[in-house]
Amino acid sequence: MTNRGTPSRFLASVLRNGLGRYVCQLQRLTLTVSRDAQSSRGVREYIEEKVVDFARQNPEIVFYVTPKKCKVPTLVAEYMNGSIKEERLNSKTADEIAAIVHKLASQSGLEIIHIRKPFHTDNPSIQGQWHPFTNKPSKLNVQDVGQQHFQYLEK
Repeated sequence: MTNRGTPSRFLASVLRNGLGRYVCQLQRLTLTVSRDAQSSRGVREYIEEKVVDFARQNPEIVFYVTPKKCKVPTLVAEYMNGSIKEERLNSKTADEIAAIVHKLASQSGLEIIHIRKPFHTDNPSIQGQWHPFTNKPSKLNVQDVGQQHFQYLEK
């Protein structure tokens, strides 16, 4: 926890995701929609126009569409780590729903947190962080602008 009370931790990869091969963390999407409610109109348009394209592009994600009487259409995302996220799709357009589905598919299921440092190691080095000038002579890091500055002022 930080001083403001927001959760924070060091950067870590999920199941070494991206090293070797990418494994999508989203397992299942369940879309609950009403057949005749006015608030579900955008969801019905999304189902007619875009759900098949999303399913073809992401065969690793199971997409369920559940038609039942409900006042507010919902989208439930279930991830590999067991977390569940629910989005309410009340009066959203098909494009807004497509953006929400893409956002949920690209997340890992972990809560969004403040990352303390962009790097972390369990065995820190006593030599410090490496940078391009680590083994270079220090005179390369100094620029001689004194003479040039005076010549400019004389003109």
